[in-house]
Parts: sequence; C-alpha cells; structure tokens
Amino acid sequence: MTLNGKTAVVTGSGRGIGKAVAIKLAKLGANVVVNGVSDSADKTCEEIKAFGGSCIVIKGDVSNYNDVEALIKGAVDQFGKIDILVNNAGITRDGLIMRMSEDDWDAVININLKGAFNCIKAATRPMMKQKGGVIINITSVVGLMGNAGQANYASSKAGLIGLTKSAAKELASRNIRCNAVAPGFIDSDMTDKLPDEIKKSYLSAIPMSKFGTTEDIADVVAFLASDMSKYITGQVINVDGGLVM
Repeated sequence: MTLNGKTAVVTGSGRGIGKAVAIKLAKLGANVVVNGVSDSADKTCEEIKAFGGSCIVIKGDVSNYNDVEALIKGAVDQFGKIDILVNNAGITRDGLIMRMSEDDWDAVININLKGAFNCIKAATRPMMKQKGGVIINITSVVGLMGNAGQANYASSKAGLIGLTKSAAKELASRNIRCNAVAPGFIDSDMTDKLPDEIKKSYLSAIPMSKFGTTEDIADVVAFLASDMSKYITGQVINVDGGLVM
C-alpha cells in the first residue's frame, strides 16, 4: 500500500487520532497538510519531517469557512492538488440535556459537523478538476448508539454519517469517494485517567476485551485513502473491537 505522490489534508492533526493519521499517511509517502488551532500542529509536522516525510502546517478553525478556504488553497498552492481529505477535527462539551447550554451544543455541532461540511465543500472543486479524490470522515460509535451526557457529540457524529452518505452519492460520478470511520473506545489521555472500575465496565462491553489505539484508526484510514479501497464509498467502518455489531 502506497500513497506516493498523493497530498492529504488532515484536520485536527495536532494530537490523538488526527496525529496518528497524519503520521501514517506521511510514512506511506503522502505529502501531508497538518491542521489545527494550537502549537501541537507544529509538533506533529516536526515529527513527520524527522523521519523524512513531507509536511506543512496550515492553522485554522474548521468552523470558519474563510479559514477552510485558506487551508484547501494553501494545500493546492504548495503541492499542486489535494487527493485525500480527512475530517478529524472534533471537540466535546459533555453534559446532560437538561443542563446543556446552547453554547455547548453549538460549539460541538459547529466544529464536528459544520467543520466537516466546510472542508468537503472547499475540497470538492479541486478534486472535481483533477477528476478524483478521497474524503474520510472520523465519526464515532456514539453516533450509532448514543451516549448519556453526550447528546451534542452523538448528534454531531450521527450527522457526519448522513453527510458521508450524501457526499458519496453526490460525488461518486466524479470519481470522488467518501467514507467514514467510527472509532470505539480508544486508548488516550482521557481513558488513562479513568478509575479502574470504570475501565472494567467499558472493557466488559467490548468482545475483544481491550481498548483500541490511535494507530488502529490510522490503519483503516490509510486503507480507505489508498487504491486498495477503490470500489468502496458511502460506508461506515466501525473500529471498536466488536462493541457495536
């Protein structure tokens, strides 16, 4: 599997899943555009350059369409095209519905769902001009099964699934594929801080009895980004150890 000569834009790639995806795509030969709003994006690019990968950083807020236009334009100006778009940027603002503020609802929807819409809209024109491209949205199993205290997050991730399928139908005739990856419980700073009894309760619901890793997600994204998946579009692939089946 190779991505030599391809250009990939990965939003929210300063840490976590986005960082793992950016590094994986770079190791497979892609030129990577790292995006985020903090200095962590610079650190991801430094890691990529350290092993000889090709990378630039374009910071910006995906909920702001002007920032997104600058992101896509910057990628095309630097590398001549955009072959792969990974919509990973996301936030949480957890709380029960009866206590959730309108601001917390709007913030999550704006970044997680509107942000992906903005990026797809901006990337579609250059992808259509070059007669091909791949879009991969990072959703969540929470978007399939819901989760108490995460109505905003679950709604944004469920919306991403609808966006994925709609974009796939609109763009298939232009040789642009759109799929989604739905992570389950992934090892992270957040899961590391959980009490042991909470971890055990989560693990008991996972048939494989272990949390996933960011690399597990990156591997599936790389497959979907490559020509090995050239006849796959409009699909949601759960990477969750069997949690949702």
